[in-house]
Amino acid sequence: MEKHQIEDLRERVTCAAVLEEAGFAFDPRESTRRALKFRRAAQIVIVIHEGRGWFDPLSDAKGDVFALVAHLHGESFPEALDRVAGLVGVTTSGPVWRRPRRDVTTDVSIAERWKARRAPWPGSTTWRYLRDERGLSELVLRAAIRQDLLREGPKGSMWAAYTDDDGVLVGWEERGSRWRGFSTGGEKVLFRFGSAGALRVCVTEAAIDAMSLADLEGARPDSLYVATGGGWSPATEIALHRLASRPETLLVAATDADAQGEIYAERLRTMAEETGCRRLRLSPVQRDWNLMLQEKKGRGERWEEWAEGALPPDRRPPRG
Repeated sequence: MEKHQIEDLRERVTCAAVLEEAGFAFDPRESTRRALKFRRAAQIVIVIHEGRGWFDPLSDAKGDVFALVAHLHGESFPEALDRVAGLVGVTTSGPVWRRPRRDVTTDVSIAERWKARRAPWPGSTTWRYLRDERGLSELVLRAAIRQDLLREGPKGSMWAAYTDDDGVLVGWEERGSRWRGFSTGGEKVLFRFGSAGALRVCVTEAAIDAMSLADLEGARPDSLYVATGGGWSPATEIALHRLASRPETLLVAATDADAQGEIYAERLRTMAEETGCRRLRLSPVQRDWNLMLQEKKGRGERWEEWAEGALPPDRRPPRG
């Protein structure tokens, strides 16, 4: 096959088509406009670059549509060419990301765009989303607002601030009832809730999970609750390594209770061994901390059982 024919196939067949043909299902809850997540049992593949690229968050595997076929089926490049050629014209049932019309806000700095938005206030749409839909207490919401971590996003969504080691805003996580994303032009370093000097560092995957864990624990003053934005960027790893390198640090792997969460927990275990800091795995009973916080509202048995083992006596919920 000529080079121009290979390039034509690469343009005409998306990674999403390959994944659906292989039995993967689109996960809208965990997807963004620039990163579509597909699942097949415990396997996860993220489709990027408008469907032309992909990566496996649980390994180092990544590449184009031909590399994806080889990754899934263990085929040689000529065999991958034949399989991709057979998918020409196949449409996917999931969304196809299309480049949006140019947004003039991208010409404005991260700091200016953040400053132009109001912090949530009692009764605002974002406040109601976080309190009523996500179950966060007003105590935690007010503390996050005092730390300048939250903004009102479009249509009642939340913006949660991500900062570098100097506390400078570098981007924000975006969450809403029907929306998940990250600021255009922003950088995922860490969302940081709590005392910057705290030596107990609880690492979660999303800002809402960081605040949810803080809520469940009564916002311990000895703890810094951080989130990685659902990924593991080089900048995130550097920031976590610096926190773990401080004397007497306790690195708590509070990632989700699923395959991806365990991969991140293992990376944190390795980091703790490299830096010599103390480590702990703290896993939610539900898949993530926000689901567990919502369960806590009913004071169910599973919440009480977890609290008995995970929380100090003065923070355990009363029985009866």
